[in-house]
Amino acid sequence: MDDETRERIALFRDELQLCGVGSGERVVVLTEGEQLRDYADSFLCAARELGADVEDLNLRSDGAMSAEERIAQLGVSALTGDDAAMATLKDADLVIDLMLLLFSKEQVEIQKAGARMLLAVEPYEILKRLFPTRELRGRVERAERRLAAASELRFTNAAGTDVRYRVEGQPILTEYGFTDTPGRWDHWPGGFLATLARDGEVSGRVVMAEGDILLPQMQTLRGEIAFEIEAGRVQSIAGGDDAAALRRFIASYDDARAYAVSHIGWGMNERAEWSVDLPGIGMDSRAYYGNVLFSLGPDIEFGGSNDTPCHLDLPMRDCTLTLDDELIVEHGEVVVPELRAPGR
Repeated sequence: MDDETRERIALFRDELQLCGVGSGERVVVLTEGEQLRDYADSFLCAARELGADVEDLNLRSDGAMSAEERIAQLGVSALTGDDAAMATLKDADLVIDLMLLLFSKEQVEIQKAGARMLLAVEPYEILKRLFPTRELRGRVERAERRLAAASELRFTNAAGTDVRYRVEGQPILTEYGFTDTPGRWDHWPGGFLATLARDGEVSGRVVMAEGDILLPQMQTLRGEIAFEIEAGRVQSIAGGDDAAALRRFIASYDDARAYAVSHIGWGMNERAEWSVDLPGIGMDSRAYYGNVLFSLGPDIEFGGSNDTPCHLDLPMRDCTLTLDDELIVEHGEVVVPELRAPGR
């Protein structure tokens, strides 16, 4: 075993300890084809070292996608219709998802069965640099309590954004990078939280500024893109070349549900970087400290019924976000003392 493998196993063991893995736990590592086999082997070894009962569930597939490919075409995978594999996953205490089941009916079903799930598909350098902490979890959960008590989320920016979401009673997704609670999903790396508006109750204007980011395209904007939103749906997308390209991208799915406004939230990971040049699927910009994450498309992670494969996450900097009358993020800086990162 080389030094790189030993280091990876040790890091994965630390992650599994944060997830509460110990003697008697049943850990299933889910992969597709040859994707991320080095991760699978390291997770299996780390779980065994912690005394867990482990299973390597590899779905053979000629069409296995990389994480970068999967994030642009969510929903259907090699797991779809595989009843035997689903039974194995639903019987687990912890599922390590290395094939990216995000926004899939199968993930929701596994969670409802009580298995907790951890998605880990980013390159090793990203996992290592953004290794989660209990301190980050504490800040995300304090933010969750504020969001759960709010009736309205509003965000604005200098480019002309002014949009309001009615959020009372809506489910909240928290990501801090590990999970030790039955039925809970998380993503390593993480560091943000998000919710939905009530059905049809988001309206206003969102203007992405130059330097904001389009995901999954991994593209930094060269000019503004303006979205006009009424009753929870994008009515128009205006701007220059970037806007035209985005209109073509959405239209290529031929799915009216792609224009639905999905989740909204903000980033809390002070170690995340604002860059599209990093490898992986863009978790840095999603979790970037003080961003606002505006999203279109699927909502089944939140218990909704929209499972369109067209998933757009649109992280934006220098925004101001309020919950009812409380200022949470001001011009891209988290201002609530108990939510601020150490040293910020």
